[in-house]
Amino acid sequence: MHSLFALAAPLTLLLPLVAEAAGVASDGSGPAVSAPQCDVAAAGQEPTEPVAVNPLSALRQSSIVRQVRIEQRVVVRIAPQSASSRRNLLADLPQRAVAPQFEEGGKEKCVALDGIAGVQTGSGNRLVLFLRDRRMISVNLEKSCRARDFYSGFYVEKNKDGRLCVDRDKLQSRTGARCEVETMRELVEVRD
Repeated sequence: MHSLFALAAPLTLLLPLVAEAAGVASDGSGPAVSAPQCDVAAAGQEPTEPVAVNPLSALRQSSIVRQVRIEQRVVVRIAPQSASSRRNLLADLPQRAVAPQFEEGGKEKCVALDGIAGVQTGSGNRLVLFLRDRRMISVNLEKSCRARDFYSGFYVEKNKDGRLCVDRDKLQSRTGARCEVETMRELVEVRD
């Protein structure tokens, strides 16, 4: 019984179209009569009979203008650097017995997202960004955020300028934490 109804339902939607094509009025009394396209006030008389209107044909003949808005959203994932790539970045440096020490230098306002090669968690609410031009940037997050939430990298929504900026962009960890970038400083190696 249900399958018969499922087959008949689409056909009932097509009946008004078939009736219109055959020239039969919706009440079945004969050919459909279209109302003359004239001004009623000029003729001096009122129409005596309402005109049957098929809703589907009225919809097709209407001149409705619609707008379509296409928006694009790009999210960039910055992954932590693998240990081998970190070693490769430091391979060109002369080998020393003591590990280099870094100190925070000048403030950075923005960093190009394309220039970020990797990220590493620091202490507290601090991340270290490794840039492709061999610089390192220390990023301080909001006080309520923890750097360890970003152990597997972060996502950031790409803006029109393609940069990661202070007091504008929010980093999202893979665990769901969202933190705003408060400050960025370049890390400079301290020389003895």
